[in-house]
Amino acid sequence: MFEQHASDVELPDDLRRAVEDELDRDERLYWTAQPIPGRLAMKTLPIMLFAIPWTGFAVFWMAAASGFGQEGLDGPGMCFTLFGLPFVLIGLGMFSAPYWVYRKAGRSAYAITDRRAILLDAGWFGGLNVRSFGPDELDDITRKQRADGSGDLIFRRDISHTHDSTHTRDIGFMAIRNVKDVETIIRTMVETARTNSAGPEAS
Repeated sequence: MFEQHASDVELPDDLRRAVEDELDRDERLYWTAQPIPGRLAMKTLPIMLFAIPWTGFAVFWMAAASGFGQEGLDGPGMCFTLFGLPFVLIGLGMFSAPYWVYRKAGRSAYAITDRRAILLDAGWFGGLNVRSFGPDELDDITRKQRADGSGDLIFRRDISHTHDSTHTRDIGFMAIRNVKDVETIIRTMVETARTNSAGPEAS
């Protein structure tokens, strides 16, 4: 028998309604949570550190370029100065990455039902991106656990290739509390769902 578990945190009303709207008829909700915002934001620290030399160089470029026109910025001086502006803006965007990730985490949620695991991932420009993982997609879970018991449950890895590099994105319940307990809930759900689908002859 699969028993309902208490959620790690109480979802905001709008997210609770979004989760409930995703449920099929007779589908039972067993667990919900949100990612830990600060933990996800910390993952952007390398981006923020990279932004320091990037933005510094861009500002230095613009300052040096502005010296080309001694009587005001015109001609080559204006062109070289404006050339550095997009790089400064990119650097500021990298500096603000922790804020945007923190904000995004507060609008995202995870859920486990008696049939699947559900990710409701907030979009950068509003809305929710919803992904579901059924029992057959939850066989090979990777758990990354920290000393405080929090961590990540990775269901799959999306790999993308460019002409000179490969990028991997982990998909799953990221930055959650009590990660080992949540893994147990999922594995119990998978086992129970398979037993029920097999019918009485499996007993």
